[in-house]
Amino acid sequence: MKESDFLPGTLDMLILQTLTLEPMHGYGIAQFIRQRSKDVLQVGEGSLYPALQRLRVQGYIQAEWGESDNKRRARYYQLTRKGKNQLVKEVASFERVMEAIAHVMQPTG
Repeated sequence: MKESDFLPGTLDMLILQTLTLEPMHGYGIAQFIRQRSKDVLQVGEGSLYPALQRLRVQGYIQAEWGESDNKRRARYYQLTRKGKNQLVKEVASFERVMEAIAHVMQPTG
């Protein structure tokens, strides 16, 4: 499933959740989401980096330059306190939507 198949807002939530673990660079975030979803969710650069920029402008994450494992310069993203609060809100909203979908999908009769 590519990022265009995600429910709206889901990518931001997944990025914020990923960054609860530790600061990561963009490629690391994309790989974590892909691996954790058992290759179902694949985030391309065309969606990832605009989402990271949007989250940074909103104050949910902060970024600083560092060196990656392969000795390349990389921007590392870290969750802020505001981002942690936003993640709680997004998870609650997501769970509400998933519950509603589950109710619709239940067989009647």
